[in-house]
Amino acid sequence: MSGERGRIVVRRGGAQDVRFLRDMLHHAYYWKERAPDAGPGPVALYVKAWGRPGDTAVIAIEGGFPVGAAWYRRFAKERPGYGFVDERTPELAIAVVPNARGKGVGSKLLHALLARARDAGYPAVSLSVDRQNAGAIELYRRHGFERVAEDQDSVTMLAQLDTPQANEGTDTA
Repeated sequence: MSGERGRIVVRRGGAQDVRFLRDMLHHAYYWKERAPDAGPGPVALYVKAWGRPGDTAVIAIEGGFPVGAAWYRRFAKERPGYGFVDERTPELAIAVVPNARGKGVGSKLLHALLARARDAGYPAVSLSVDRQNAGAIELYRRHGFERVAEDQDSVTMLAQLDTPQANEGTDTA
């Protein structure tokens, strides 16, 4: 049993994980929800009506319990996410519970989710990160993300993916 304790397993996420994804939003985007009366805002868009074509998630498990999640979805120009680039580029969200940080969980989640995006034929993935979060910015940079836009609070980053061009047919839905 103790051998399982430190082992991180990443599995495909699904509809059964929506509650956990919602919980992870509070870890990932708490800094965007500082105003208590601001309402749900764009943050809710990251999980609302989960299961649309293209919605993809991976969940990190340690000792039988979920400790992190990474997921992406595409947004419409009229209702963009914080890291919106264009309607064809999915936007990534990721969070790890505080007691599992610093153990490589984020790297494993990013690696797994970017592989899924690549396999689905997406040429790029974007994200938004708090400009004060130097550790996260460095993690994303190591996984191929580059800064493409900044504002007072956040940085939008984009990773170009080497996609399998004409292999088994690409699914970008």
